[in-house]
Amino acid sequence: MDVPTSPAHGPTTGLFVIAGPIGDGDAPRLCERLRIIINSSDGELIVCDVGALPANVRTIELLARLQLTARRHGSRIRLQRASNELQQLIEFVGLSEVLAVRPALRGRSGNAEEREHPRGVEERVDPDDPPV
Repeated sequence: MDVPTSPAHGPTTGLFVIAGPIGDGDAPRLCERLRIIINSSDGELIVCDVGALPANVRTIELLARLQLTARRHGSRIRLQRASNELQQLIEFVGLSEVLAVRPALRGRSGNAEEREHPRGVEERVDPDDPPV
């Protein structure tokens, strides 16, 4: 489903939602949908909601093709609601600068051990535990 955005989104002119898993033949159809959104808008940025997509190579390939399609038509996409796993995979394959994730909408990152504890909660160490 493609939903136009409101002025609150700034220079963004469209929202491109990719719902559900993607199949082998879906990339050309989704690139065409993106092209239509770009041609019907006057902005340079389309927010692409990827919250329903799994973190796998097929998703990375699709997102790279969508970004290429957008750039060929004078626009670009920015990912929204990307899972931590998808963000990590994007970074792992070296496409974090190409497939930008919208900063305000990134999921929480880091492991539980890296996050701050809520106020009033302290971590205690049992003196009988051996050092790691």
